[in-house]
Amino acid sequence: MDPLLIAVLVIALLAVITLVRSVRIIPQARAGVVERLGRYTRTQGAGVAVLVPFVDRLRPLIDLREQVVSFPPQPVITSDNLTVAIDSVIYFQVTDPRAATYEIQNYIQAVEQLTITTLRNVVGALNLEQTLTSRDNINTQLRGVLDDATGPWGIRVARVEIKAIEPPPSIRDAMEKQMRADRDKRAIILSAEGQRESAIKTAEGQKAAQILSAEGQKQSVILAAEADRQSRILRAEGERAARYLSAQGQAKAIETTFGAIHAARPDPALLAYQYLQTLPQIAQGDANKMWIVPSEFSKALEGLAKLTGGSDADAPSWLAAQSDGGPAAGQHPGGPNGGQPAIDTSDWFDSKLPPAAEQPEAANFRASDEDPESRAAHSGLPPMSEESSIGLPTIPPLPQTPPLPPTS
Repeated sequence: MDPLLIAVLVIALLAVITLVRSVRIIPQARAGVVERLGRYTRTQGAGVAVLVPFVDRLRPLIDLREQVVSFPPQPVITSDNLTVAIDSVIYFQVTDPRAATYEIQNYIQAVEQLTITTLRNVVGALNLEQTLTSRDNINTQLRGVLDDATGPWGIRVARVEIKAIEPPPSIRDAMEKQMRADRDKRAIILSAEGQRESAIKTAEGQKAAQILSAEGQKQSVILAAEADRQSRILRAEGERAARYLSAQGQAKAIETTFGAIHAARPDPALLAYQYLQTLPQIAQGDANKMWIVPSEFSKALEGLAKLTGGSDADAPSWLAAQSDGGPAAGQHPGGPNGGQPAIDTSDWFDSKLPPAAEQPEAANFRASDEDPESRAAHSGLPPMSEESSIGLPTIPPLPQTPPLPPTS
């Protein structure tokens, strides 16, 4: 091969390599530090960067965007000697690529270690309860300390967040028991307050109900008394008017009757007849156990006898009546009835009906086996022989009833 061609090819290759190393493209939100012969020259922003071959060197690009770094849980001791694991997150941004390159060797590791030490300093001054309830305060203190410390490094700390605070298992169990006890206490207090309010409301309601009931009963008694008073007054006035009118009516009736009697001039016979008609009315009443016949009754009978034409000697008088001894007295020849035959009562208790067995209904007392209904019931059954057939027993006739003995 021609040496001249080889030299041309080598020169062309070196030119390409030199061009590649002289022109660099930097993306947006990136920055590069340019060193010339090992010394800082400039900070190259986004775009095309032209470097002097074999003189200028571009260091690794630095991300200018806000970055998020999550650190693993770190054990931290609180002021009450309890170890808790705290997991934190930091949001930071590189504002000066030169300082981030030359002022600190590894700014991410430096931020992590600074966060751990600052977190231990802040949490070490707090107890467990304050640590659990003061996250915002811890975040603010961490951000202030980290922002001040990372400022010379060209880093701005935007936010610091505590992701989780994990106390020991025994402390968690004690906290759960304490919280459960507090909740039970609040529940009991609320229940007691509710029962108290309910009892107060119930008592007030019962009091108001009893007051209203007493007022209602009072009004009811007053109205009932007034109604009873008015009713008695009206009833008394009605009775007074009724008695007055009844007395006037009786007086008028007596006056009219007296006038009619005097105008008609009745004789003693009519008065005796009227007297006899009044006697049954005198005897009426369930409470009358004994009735005394007045002596005027015989005189009234004498008046009636005279009215029919009899003499005074023939006038009947119930005071002179004698008993004839009844029908049985005629059995004796010397009886008052002159020996009349007595009534025979020997057959009064004898039955005049024939015996039950001789009555026509006794023949139909038991239905016959040869009637149509019995034949229809026996239809379809196998015939039975006379030896194996079991007939229904016949009913014997009723015995004759002996007549009752005559009574003496």
